[in-house]
Amino acid sequence: TVQCKLALSLEELFFGRTKTLKITRQRLDAEKRPYQESKNLTIDIKPGWKAGTKVTFQGEGDEAVNVVPGDIQFVIEERKHDRFERDGNDLVKTVDITLKQALCGVHVNVVTLDQRRLKVPVTENTIHPGYVHRVRGEGMPVSKTDGAKRGDLKIKFNITFPRQLNDEQKQTIQGCL
Repeated sequence: TVQCKLALSLEELFFGRTKTLKITRQRLDAEKRPYQESKNLTIDIKPGWKAGTKVTFQGEGDEAVNVVPGDIQFVIEERKHDRFERDGNDLVKTVDITLKQALCGVHVNVVTLDQRRLKVPVTENTIHPGYVHRVRGEGMPVSKTDGAKRGDLKIKFNITFPRQLNDEQKQTIQGCL
């Protein structure tokens, strides 16, 4: 079995798609002489497929005298994305916020993989280091459900603390806490 990597974007894994790949392989003619042959293989990528998913084409590898043609196997890889990381069926977005936003609340704007614009309020609790806000059903499709179920969107926060506070600011904060 010959393995080939197939790198896909998060969008391709979100929506699914059909991908045609051209391979060149060695074949034997009627007199058992080798020749090169090109062939197109079609992969039907399902929404929600994960990195590591394998697609095997049996008997599509090179042919040689007294050797059964091998298999060609494509292994799905996930390309790095500029806005999200994938965690199983969940999508993770990391946002930078100020200390004021962490303490008082913030609305996070998220453009989803399907280009919808979400305005996610994170206002009920204070945001502390390590806090993750979960938006149910806004992650990747679950491949075994034909996209009927979806993972979650997880929002992580990088809190920017002020470099320094003057005495008046310190007294104001002490008066509030």
